[in-house]
Amino acid sequence: MWRQVASTWKLDDLIAAGDFLVHTRNKLTTLDDLWAEVHAAGDVRGLLKRALLEIRDGAESARETSLRLAITRAGLPQPELNWDLHDEGGRFVARLDMAYPQYRVAPEYDGRQHAEGAQFARDADRWDDIRSQRWNLVRVLSHHLHPDPQIAVEKVANALISAGWRPGRS
Repeated sequence: MWRQVASTWKLDDLIAAGDFLVHTRNKLTTLDDLWAEVHAAGDVRGLLKRALLEIRDGAESARETSLRLAITRAGLPQPELNWDLHDEGGRFVARLDMAYPQYRVAPEYDGRQHAEGAQFARDADRWDDIRSQRWNLVRVLSHHLHPDPQIAVEKVANALISAGWRPGRS
């Protein structure tokens, strides 16, 4: 079905769907299986091969994929996806949407579900826990990503640069 929708979907939608399909939690298919399907059945608009180059296991929402694509296409390094943060004693602190462990920067997309009651309270405590580990949590909301993803890119780039990253360096 992923191959079939390529006749009408946009590239980034195919990547987000591919991220969902290959996510270890979903166990629906593998990246190798998707490549095999394209090689066996074709790539009508040429989008599937392009999508396959950017599909990653780990994104848990289409907006997380959009954020990852925006920052990597802007020349920022590829983040680790759904990275487990532990304190110095090994205690689990949080699973980060995206992480740059070397720079202690954690971009996270926060959708509307994070703005409501109990979820917001849990998130606020989580943000404090992450920051207590000396990580820079970069919260990205819908208006930072759409219609102009440059706002989100600048937020993440500024955090990375503040932590010592320089363009042209991983």
